[in-house]
Amino acid sequence: MGRIAGVTADQTRERLLRAAADVFAERGYDGTRVADIAAAAGVSNGALYTHFHSKAELLLAALRTHGRRVLADLLAADPGRSVTELLLQVGCSLPRRCDARGYLVVEALIAARRDNDVAGPMRDYTAERADWLAALIEAGQAGGEVDGALSPSALAHFCLLLAFGSALLPADLHPVDDQEWAALLARVVSSLAPSADGRPAQLDEMTRQGG
Repeated sequence: MGRIAGVTADQTRERLLRAAADVFAERGYDGTRVADIAAAAGVSNGALYTHFHSKAELLLAALRTHGRRVLADLLAADPGRSVTELLLQVGCSLPRRCDARGYLVVEALIAARRDNDVAGPMRDYTAERADWLAALIEAGQAGGEVDGALSPSALAHFCLLLAFGSALLPADLHPVDDQEWAALLARVVSSLAPSADGRPAQLDEMTRQGG
């Protein structure tokens, strides 16, 4: 199984990334061998190493290419949609994330705790997502949707905690009622809005409670 006749190098790379996403999702990072991915893609080990130097590199490349990008996809489909509506829609979908490739991030997070070859790239991957989210939140602040007193970095961290945590705690381990979850998130998202008099919304809430 060398290079497949009539298949370009880019197509071979994509076959390998699809195979890696499927095999990692099925067997886990520790349970997957490079030879397993090559076999699933229908190429030789040598052909695989032409494109990727290690199993760790394959894992992160598969995550970048075939991991879930719900928020980015929604924003691309409707660029004019409000930031808070986007965050709420994605948040409401988190308990229902059940596709196998969606759990690639779980494999990467676990592997990063044990394998230094994964840890560095995973830090970069997470930082890129955090920076992207922070920029989105800053756009919401500029548009008056999000309280400007809130830290975009802290909010991005909170969003990542929800996203990563939902992959670690799927509905088959701990289900939650869709309407109750949506109501909770709606309350959280509404608290991000600036108050009418320009004071931080969370300060107004404390004032109402006598804080």
